[in-house]
Amino acid sequence: MKRDILIPIDNNANISADFYNSNEDAAPLIIFVHGFKGFKDWGGFPFLLEKLSTSGYSAVSFNFSFNGVSKENPTEFTRLDLFAQNTFSRELKELGLVIDHFYSKSNHYRIDKNRIALIGHSRGGGISILKASSDKRIKFLVTLSSVSGFDRYSDKLKQQWKKHGYIEVENARTKQMMRMNVSMLEDIEKNRDRLDIVSAISRLKIPVLLVHGREDLAVKHTEAEELYNNSDKKLTELFLVENTGHTFGVVHPFEGTTKPFETVIEKIKRFLKAHL
Repeated sequence: MKRDILIPIDNNANISADFYNSNEDAAPLIIFVHGFKGFKDWGGFPFLLEKLSTSGYSAVSFNFSFNGVSKENPTEFTRLDLFAQNTFSRELKELGLVIDHFYSKSNHYRIDKNRIALIGHSRGGGISILKASSDKRIKFLVTLSSVSGFDRYSDKLKQQWKKHGYIEVENARTKQMMRMNVSMLEDIEKNRDRLDIVSAISRLKIPVLLVHGREDLAVKHTEAEELYNNSDKKLTELFLVENTGHTFGVVHPFEGTTKPFETVIEKIKRFLKAHL
């Protein structure tokens, strides 16, 4: 069963979320965190959450409020004005609000608030690592195609960014030019220590599963290896999936699952069962 939920944030705005629950008893909670140019309804993400829900877990996916989509158009980038203003610190704050909401209402949602896990894709993986390193409520972490750092820009591009006040990136799927204001760069530079993903994973003392496609062209698998090399090896597992890329062969709109994606889902389920 899936329920639409609105989680209040500042400025009279809300975070749009989906709550999946097929359990009558209190179940562990899994919170899914989407990445850059992503959203909760992208491709196979709902399929993943449904699979986890029917395997004995409660699951939540949500849209960051400045990810560019709206509740009215959850799969289209109609709010590029908001997308331009997004920052990593904002996403960290909003993930905290999502955790707060379900933790404080655990009885209402019939979840075990002492067993909360994060699953983050791409940039959402980096956000999830940072949050897990500072929030003891998180007991388990999975990253899918995670970045190992947010500062991915050349000095030349940064100069242009500061000069013009923004840069634009093309959405390969929609061909939209998506603006990012200089506030994003300023967030990186002002909060470098707080946004240090490699440092954050080195502090984690919970089970971590790092999943990455070996043929990922968007985020090289060497970033997963860097995260693993800086983690507690007794608690962390690196799982490289052969012959697949950033989204494990799944596309948007969803055209069905793939063998690599099924491999990833089964790996997550086994790891959750063993540790959560």
